[in-house]
Amino acid sequence: MIVLITGASHTGKTALAQKLLEKYKYPYLSIDHLKMGLIRSGNTELTPMDDTELVEYLWPIVREMIKTAIENNQNLIVEGCYIPFDWQKDFDSEYLESIKYYCLIMSEEYIENHFADIKKYAKVIENRLDDEWCTIESVLKDNAEVLALAKKHNVNFILIDDQYEINIDLD
Repeated sequence: MIVLITGASHTGKTALAQKLLEKYKYPYLSIDHLKMGLIRSGNTELTPMDDTELVEYLWPIVREMIKTAIENNQNLIVEGCYIPFDWQKDFDSEYLESIKYYCLIMSEEYIENHFADIKKYAKVIENRLDDEWCTIESVLKDNAEVLALAKKHNVNFILIDDQYEINIDLD
């Protein structure tokens, strides 16, 4: 089983991956770690701010890692914002049967009512060195864009609207 977790920034992708790791013992790959490894090693001139280019650069690598895990009958959770919304086109049906996809999105109301919590829990799993760019305006904009793309591409998304409670059953 492959579990893809994507979504807007600060929606809890890494925290959900960690929760699933603890519950199901599936390892997870943070695409952010792959991104930073490639950037810091000098294997790309892209920067952490080059979001669109990073999707194009990282997805072919991640896609082939997913195929390899499926072929080897291995479980893997892949989390990060660098999964394209049209990801399904890259897999034949026998691969798609082994993939579950979840896109996390916070509603405008949730963000407006819980922005202090969003900032507070931003470091629950990883230490964000610079989070000053994260404002209520940027979170509202990012989530609205991700919601529009999720609807446009008809992908499975989880809308966090009232309380932050995400329960995914992989059994």
